[in-house]
Amino acid sequence: QVQLVESGGGLVQAGGSLRLSCAASIRIFSIDVMGWYRQAPGKQREPVATVTSSGSTNYVDSVKGRFTISRDSTKNTVFLQMDSLNPEDTAVYYCRADQVVRGVMRAYWGQGTQVTVSS
Repeated sequence: QVQLVESGGGLVQAGGSLRLSCAASIRIFSIDVMGWYRQAPGKQREPVATVTSSGSTNYVDSVKGRFTISRDSTKNTVFLQMDSLNPEDTAVYYCRADQVVRGVMRAYWGQGTQVTVSS
């Protein structure tokens, strides 16, 4: 079982920055993929950025060049640095951990943190 706790959300003006943190209850080197997802009101949850245990990253097109995902294995934490925020980034942001155990992939979610960008 993996527990994830997000923090760092809040209200920011367009053009501003926020950094989200996701602290895992286990060592993140044992987690295959960690990522950030978001869900805006009335929309489906979508992936924003992911990072694998080997350090490979992937981003949705709408955040490329503005968001950066990183991990600190010493703190068992994954970060999402969000710059040049715009109102379309407003959503609840969720941390997710995918762990493969004995060939079975299990996904764990955090409770979410609200990000609101005002125009």
